Amino acid sequence: HTKANLMAELQKIKRTVGKLDADSPHETLLVVDASTGSNALSQAREFHNALGLTGLIVTKLDGSGKGGIVLAIQNELGIPTRFVGTGEKLDDFAPFDRKTYLENLL
Repeated sequence: HTKANLMAELQKIKRTVGKLDADSPHETLLVVDASTGSNALSQAREFHNALGLTGLIVTKLDGSGKGGIVLAIQNELGIPTRFVGTGEKLDDFAPFDRKTYLENLL
């Protein structure tokens, strides 16, 4: 998110895809590591300003980080969490469930 030229490339990709299909992109998702902490909020701000994020994917919820930063991202930017990753297997990737997430966080 600190590389202006790469952010411009992402904006160009979004515009190009939009030319091919007026309804696209259907989702613009940011993937954040649960252990990243407050830097994830900075990343979300920058990507949201550049691309208009529609959702968040949080990975590594099985580690020491609990992913509390998703609450700050939701609160400040209104970006909903769509999926979570809790391991390395396909079955460890699932749609976000608010109740389960809060139970595990607390």
